[in-house]
Amino acid sequence: MLTKRIIPCLDIKDGKTVKGVNFVELRDAGDPVELAKLYAEQGADELVFLDITATVEKRKTLVELVSRVAAELNIPFTVGGGISSKEDVSALLAAGADKISINSSAVKNPDLINELALEFGSQCVVVAIDTRNIDGKDIVHTHGGRTPTNLETRAWAREVVARGAGEILLTSMDHDGTKAGFANKLTAELSAELAVPIIASGGAGTMPHFKDVFTTGKADAALAASIFHFKEIGIPDLKGYLKEEGIAMRLNNVK
Repeated sequence: MLTKRIIPCLDIKDGKTVKGVNFVELRDAGDPVELAKLYAEQGADELVFLDITATVEKRKTLVELVSRVAAELNIPFTVGGGISSKEDVSALLAAGADKISINSSAVKNPDLINELALEFGSQCVVVAIDTRNIDGKDIVHTHGGRTPTNLETRAWAREVVARGAGEILLTSMDHDGTKAGFANKLTAELSAELAVPIIASGGAGTMPHFKDVFTTGKADAALAASIFHFKEIGIPDLKGYLKEEGIAMRLNNVK
């Protein structure tokens, strides 16, 4: 049985870790290098680093900060934000990233997914899909969730996998920061239909929410930010709980 993954997310703005609600009202959540080191020590399975304003501000992800974070990690490390070319990816991988995440640039130029998968391998390419329900339809958003597109989430997810994405990071903007639970229905539909892992993001607030997204939502991994940053739930405690609930976990550093 494949183990499920717990993935803390560092949302970065101006070199600091931040967290908001529904993608707005950001507040400082601490030093990203220190948080990354802590999460690796606590038994996180992977880490995601998202430079959340890189696309909006039309600049590249902070490569130097990526290098400093990577130096503290012994777990897979995914980086996203402002990535729009093979050269960007090469620089981030050289700085220590294991995978990259693209969203706005993939919507703008879907061929980029094919190019990156061909150049670096599908296992390196994560396509992030920020989705919000508008008038009963799940719609893809770009630019840190600021800009709605004309893409329907399920159809876009199918397309990115066909183009070579190795994973999908699915963030429900309706659930993000609310701590009311993940978008289990949509997550389950994509998990059932697509042959790549689905990372569920947005809405984690309690330990049972993680159990629900792994069982009802059929997710391969669950990503969360504020509950870890503000020490509301500890990763070792969460993994211990999930193990007791019968969910396969990698249990390094779990008492």
